[in-house]
Amino acid sequence: MDTTLARLPPARRLSLAALSCVIFFTVCGGAFGIEALVGSVGAGWAVALILLTPLFWSLPTALMVAELASLMPEEGGYYVWVRDSLGRFWAVQEGWWTLGYSFVLIAIFPVQFVNYLAYYLPFLAQGEGGSRAWQVTLVRWLLAVLVIVSSAAVNWRGAKAVGGYAELSVVLVLGAFAWLVLVGLTREGAIRTAFEAIVRDSGHNRSGALLMGLSVVIFNYSGWDNVSTFAGEVDAAARNYPRALAMALLATVLAYLLPVLAGLGVTTDAAVWSAEAGWPVIARMIGGHWMGGILAAAGLVSMWSLFNSQLLYISRLPYVLARDGWLPSGMAKVSGDTGVPTVALGWSCAITAVFAAVSFGDLVILYVLLYTLALELQYLALIVLRVRRPDASRAFRVPGGWPGVGYVCLAPIGVAAAVLLASLQDEQSDAPQFLGVGAILLSGMVLYLARRTRTRNGDVSVL
Repeated sequence: MDTTLARLPPARRLSLAALSCVIFFTVCGGAFGIEALVGSVGAGWAVALILLTPLFWSLPTALMVAELASLMPEEGGYYVWVRDSLGRFWAVQEGWWTLGYSFVLIAIFPVQFVNYLAYYLPFLAQGEGGSRAWQVTLVRWLLAVLVIVSSAAVNWRGAKAVGGYAELSVVLVLGAFAWLVLVGLTREGAIRTAFEAIVRDSGHNRSGALLMGLSVVIFNYSGWDNVSTFAGEVDAAARNYPRALAMALLATVLAYLLPVLAGLGVTTDAAVWSAEAGWPVIARMIGGHWMGGILAAAGLVSMWSLFNSQLLYISRLPYVLARDGWLPSGMAKVSGDTGVPTVALGWSCAITAVFAAVSFGDLVILYVLLYTLALELQYLALIVLRVRRPDASRAFRVPGGWPGVGYVCLAPIGVAAAVLLASLQDEQSDAPQFLGVGAILLSGMVLYLARRTRTRNGDVSVL
């Protein structure tokens, strides 16, 4: 093992199709997880948010990533973009904040895996109000750890292996939802029932659930920037990133919208539109026990594949931070055969296992607050690099000149401001969440101050 990323041959790199599938499972993974949106804000606002969020959040982020990934297709992605445009201090904050919310993020998927497994093993289900015996809590956590370990085994084999599993999972998950949509929307009166529910619910005041609703929808439409961290393991990255992002964005919108319409054709019950019940129960109402069982199985595939794909990007962040001297040098060790940062991968799995004991709702709100802060640095990097390197070769540029760049940067800021405002006003936000964000922000500054002398003296290599 050494600290230089292996120069992988094209056969060992992610192809366009594999990259598209990895992006899909980094951002979406099917409609699993969107149930809580309908349950918290109702049918009307849920459909509106599913349609509008891509315009003001996902599309701007995808365009930003497409340009910067084609300009600088390097391992580390946004950490490198921020470092080369805003300097070392902000690069460290970008990497550290991202690690903070990423461990929160990926821990959600093993937890959700167990929630879908409870469809087959009811004793694993959470009690009313999320309560359960300590023995059940322990079993749920051990099963979540099993998900983490199995995904680590795949990631240990390299990005190509992760991409292969993502391609297979896309077929299985989207196939299951295609069946649900076909049966659900062709039932007599289903489309009319769904649209009546949307229109009827649109007039209701849902301001009390604004924070959770915004948090859930942003969570389900986020992650486009994270796929940049393994650019060094993608075949023809400068050309393939924009194409893969476009394919994944279209698939994501349809993967959320169509199943929600099919589900609204049978129920608007908030207890069904929840993380604990969700698609297996909705599918059973549409097509009986067989369909419910198949959607529960698809949920297991989706949650495992989401975690598997997320683990690919998060394990590269400790690696690039270690190569620049901000984390212990052991984190920079990689396999000469697969290019995998094995030590960083192991630590990422261990930390995730700790977070897997936290409830789903608390994780989502904390994730969104951290993610919006880290994302703003990437938009600043886009602006700075446009000014400093206007004529640099780019396989893709945000269209529309500076007005286009303005849209890309300002639209997500508006969404982030809405989340912040809701966080300050909504009763669901509490002190521990903000204390957690504050602790991560403060520790990032401490990390920079503690390690800057070492990196300045050149004791480590710089990307």
